[in-house]
Amino acid sequence: MDELLSVAEMHRADAQTIASGVPGVVLMEAAGAAVVRAVCARWAPHPTAVLCGPGNNGGDGFVIARLLLEAGWPVRLALLGTRSALRGDAALAADRWPGPIEAADPYILKGNPLVIDALFGAGLSRPLDGVAKTIVEAMAGRTVVAVDMPSGLHGDSGRVLGVAPQAALTVTFFRRKPGHVLLPGRSLCGEVVVADIGIPDRVLDGLAPQTLVNSPALWRRHFPWPRLDGHKYARGHAVVLGGGRMTGAARLASVAALRAGAGLVTVACPADVFPIYAAGSPSVIVEPLRSADEFAQILGDARKNAVLLGPGAGVGAETRAQVLAALAAGKACVLDADALTSFADSPDDLLDRLNSRCVLTPHEGEFTRLFGASVGLDSDKLSRTRAAASRSGAVVLLKGADTVVAAPDGRAVVNINAPPDLATAGSGDVLAGVVLGLIAQGMDSFEAACAAVWMHGEAAKLVGPGLISEDLPGALCGVLRALKG
Repeated sequence: MDELLSVAEMHRADAQTIASGVPGVVLMEAAGAAVVRAVCARWAPHPTAVLCGPGNNGGDGFVIARLLLEAGWPVRLALLGTRSALRGDAALAADRWPGPIEAADPYILKGNPLVIDALFGAGLSRPLDGVAKTIVEAMAGRTVVAVDMPSGLHGDSGRVLGVAPQAALTVTFFRRKPGHVLLPGRSLCGEVVVADIGIPDRVLDGLAPQTLVNSPALWRRHFPWPRLDGHKYARGHAVVLGGGRMTGAARLASVAALRAGAGLVTVACPADVFPIYAAGSPSVIVEPLRSADEFAQILGDARKNAVLLGPGAGVGAETRAQVLAALAAGKACVLDADALTSFADSPDDLLDRLNSRCVLTPHEGEFTRLFGASVGLDSDKLSRTRAAASRSGAVVLLKGADTVVAAPDGRAVVNINAPPDLATAGSGDVLAGVVLGLIAQGMDSFEAACAAVWMHGEAAKLVGPGLISEDLPGALCGVLRALKG
């Protein structure tokens, strides 16, 4: 169930199911029952306020209130709007509610520590105001169960539209939406349960969703495991450009590329810091660069098939020239950090030369410097990353706790396994190295980026609190062992 459906796609899934002969009220009853099962599995009966909105999310709330009442829970129900304004399935659900319908007002929360938020769900498109905003603000400090999506969260972006409650549990239906996994939505949803309400999986064939939660199911069968009849040259020869001052970045990346499976890794570094690199991992080849031409000579070796540029490289004309040389040599390229910022003043000089064998791994600042307003910086993270991949023709991996990886053809994943411990110096260099190691072995660039960011998160979870970036390459062994099964 890794597919993420936009609000529009979910409406289409509902409509197709209803058109196939399943009444909408049956889906509504199933949705309400799923929420009640989740609530009863976590809490004993106690006073509960069910807040219903004017649409189908509110209809779900009427079903939930009725079923909780039948299960012996003390329930009060409040409606935002009037009973006479309800239409369709929501009106049918309201007809089946045997208790009083109170006006939506914060007073109903008094003495009711559990709140069922069935006000708006994922379909909200404008900021909350008036009574709705006041009620949502009054939920603070109470245990909130959100139906589909906490009210005030945008279903497609995870953005807060004015105000939204902190839910302990969110029960959604059929598939998650992007707003469940993109920040800040993911933080506000609490535990997310995806309930089966009778929508058949075959509706996905018509929807052809392009957004998924990142998981091994997406790329495991293409993972480049070593072969019994293989050898190191068959597993690729990766090159990492080493900088002259921040030498740790390239060293972290090179070891990570080896751990990810690259057969050989060469660090090409300025001659005056050669001893620093040479004193590092004995598994890494070190080539001193005495002139810019020598880097081009290294790239002339056809066996060196993938290059990482940027970590610790320094911002300026020299890094720009080396990036352009790698692209001109036809190598698969991973571009990170300074390799991106070096083109901030003339981004088209880079973007017009990229291709689908390239992976860009910016954080938000680097992303903004390279792409600027051309990709709609006010749009949500998923849309921005997609637009950047389309503009550049490269795979774009926009880092963060909700890393998004997008391909030029529109495919995108959201990664959700990264712990906060990864917010430490050098962890991005390790990630870039893992991408490099997988691409060097011939893995597709999009799948390599997806696999790398997932492996990166799993390695961090294995290390746990106290993590520093140099812990990550070694932790990849445990991740790979578990992945291989």
